[in-house]
Amino acid sequence: MNEGINPLQLVLEASLPVQLVMLILLILSIASWVMIVQRYMVLSAALKGVLSFEQRFWSGMDLSQLYKEGSQMQKDNLQVVGMENIFRAGFKEFMRLRQQSSVDREAILEGAQRAMRVAYSREEEKLEKHLAFLATVGSVTVYIGLFGTVVGIMNSFISLASQSQATLQVVAPGIAEALLATAMGLVAAIPAIVAYNKYTADVDSISGSYITFSDEFSSILHRQVHSD
Repeated sequence: MNEGINPLQLVLEASLPVQLVMLILLILSIASWVMIVQRYMVLSAALKGVLSFEQRFWSGMDLSQLYKEGSQMQKDNLQVVGMENIFRAGFKEFMRLRQQSSVDREAILEGAQRAMRVAYSREEEKLEKHLAFLATVGSVTVYIGLFGTVVGIMNSFISLASQSQATLQVVAPGIAEALLATAMGLVAAIPAIVAYNKYTADVDSISGSYITFSDEFSSILHRQVHSD
């Protein structure tokens, strides 16, 4: 009974172009998994930050005290993320303009809203970082694997042409390495595509929470500036 072919043996005995394809796929797969884990940590922290800050914000705590708590967290080297950064940017600008007697009420409110929009853009950029890479890996690695497949099959036919008698033993190694390249392309692509779709939905959800909070906080500032 013949022993099965070792996949590692197939890689080592593959032609140089197919080996290069496999090396590229391996590097992209490892890099995508690093990004998948890193994005999971970032998005999980952002989601927890949304829930935690909303609970503190709507607890009735004084806004100045809430701002001071965030400043103390920064002094203690604790991470302030997402929604709290938007709040801090808007409240800081609101208080700064409010202390200037020459600035009218609408200008104060517009300044705070502008500061929150800038902070929101920065937070959204943090959330979306590396998602484009995952999308690229998910779409490109399949074709890279197919390229290795084509090369492997071409090598099989070339080997077949140089033989006086066509046997499965002649073409099997080339076909096997071709199919292995296809499999590696799928192994690299599928996790990247799944992670990209999942994380894109998470980013949309978290960004929506940021926008909703910005609108609600703007309404609070509007009431406060007109009650003075």
